[in-house]
Amino acid sequence: MVHILGVNLRDTHRVWFALTSFYGIGRVTAHRICARLQVHDTCRIKNLTPHQLTALTSYLSSPETTPTPPRYPLATSDYVAPQMKPAQELQAEFHASRARREEKNKQKLDKAFPIKGDKYLDPLKNVKIESELRRQIRENIAHQRMIGSYVGRRHAMHLPVRGQNTRSNAKTARKLNQLDRY
Repeated sequence: MVHILGVNLRDTHRVWFALTSFYGIGRVTAHRICARLQVHDTCRIKNLTPHQLTALTSYLSSPETTPTPPRYPLATSDYVAPQMKPAQELQAEFHASRARREEKNKQKLDKAFPIKGDKYLDPLKNVKIESELRRQIRENIAHQRMIGSYVGRRHAMHLPVRGQNTRSNAKTARKLNQLDRY
């Protein structure tokens, strides 16, 4: 069993699945973290190298300080290997298709990752996990209570917050909402 940042990860679990045991990391984020750290999807915790474990621990401890990975364009699915032609003709076609592919990939990446200046905004930079995320949720609930919004009043009265039925399940909601969150 590997112990990272107060969470036990079982040796037999796959890395991406084990990462979901951290509060605030779901399946998509876990897959993105594995891709960032170059860990294969089928790799298990027991098969991680010490270097990969160290990289994983350092990333999870402070994701905002990790360097952003370079953006490499991928080959598109419509790419066809060139036929036997003269070298100059092949080069001209290659440069033209490369320019089209790079432009298409740039448009896709610009939609997926907003660019600010010369750098793109990395979606994994703002990942908050465990106590930091719990603190943020607790502060948001306190803010809702303080400003006196409908959601804040529902939290204060220990009632369902998101419009759930109160005729049949309010007992359960009152039991669960009596406890201060996190």
